[in-house]
Amino acid sequence: MVFDPQEGRVSANGVDFAYLSQGEGELALCLHGFPDWPGTFRPLMAALANAGYRAVAPYMRGYAPTEIPPDGRYQTAVLGQDAVALIEALGAESAVVIGHDWGAAAAYGAAIIAPHRVRRLVAAAVPFGPSLPMSLIANPAQQRRSWYMYLLTSPLGEMALSFGDFGLVDRLWADWSPGFDPGAEYRAALKHMFRQPGVALATASYYKHTFLPDLQDKALADLQGRLGSSEITVKTLYLHGADDGCIGAEVAPDAALFKAGLETATIAGAGHFLLLEQPAEVNRRIVEFLGT
Repeated sequence: MVFDPQEGRVSANGVDFAYLSQGEGELALCLHGFPDWPGTFRPLMAALANAGYRAVAPYMRGYAPTEIPPDGRYQTAVLGQDAVALIEALGAESAVVIGHDWGAAAAYGAAIIAPHRVRRLVAAAVPFGPSLPMSLIANPAQQRRSWYMYLLTSPLGEMALSFGDFGLVDRLWADWSPGFDPGAEYRAALKHMFRQPGVALATASYYKHTFLPDLQDKALADLQGRLGSSEITVKTLYLHGADDGCIGAEVAPDAALFKAGLETATIAGAGHFLLLEQPAEVNRRIVEFLGT
């Protein structure tokens, strides 16, 4: 019998992380994105638990009830370090790592930093390689989709995010997954998390630390430089919603960088939050991939 997710806490990479956990077996680390929380993985966690995995979905750094990181770091190199440290802190030698949105960036980072810790990699909604940054330079459609990145990077980012009881969160969900509503309970829990002290600034800081290099930890400059162009030596599955209004389905991962193999699938009838929109199809593909 598979029970509902249980709550837990663990210290990793200098941060006290809260997490949801379900099932027993090989660790499946599930990393969420913005503006979201571990609840996005609940359908998948149940499927993973039924397939014999211990699914653990942490609240990413700065997302309550995980603490606001004392070091104030949010760059992707640190997110990758978080993922590796979480695998170790949760008592596993290695894990399958599943990331959505910012969680995908963290998952890619983990596979580059410590490939021996990542048995299989699953990423959704954010492709790896030069295609995304190039689309911000040369793809007018993607430039229009990415307006929120520049807003959150600006000095107005925290205020814009929190204005009108986090009305921007509602707008992004509506724009990114057209016609999809996660439900009143889900939206209420998400807003409750964002209202916690420091969370608005923390979540906006993911974008600030991406586009404002002076905010990045200089000690991680070499690693940070490798994350965008290094080869992925872990077998990978990449999923993208056909109707994604955040990153267009035409912005694809660079298959040449995936030296252990890359499987891709575009999920029909889904936008950015595909794990909730088409859980049966997404869960099937992930569980089958992890079991091969």
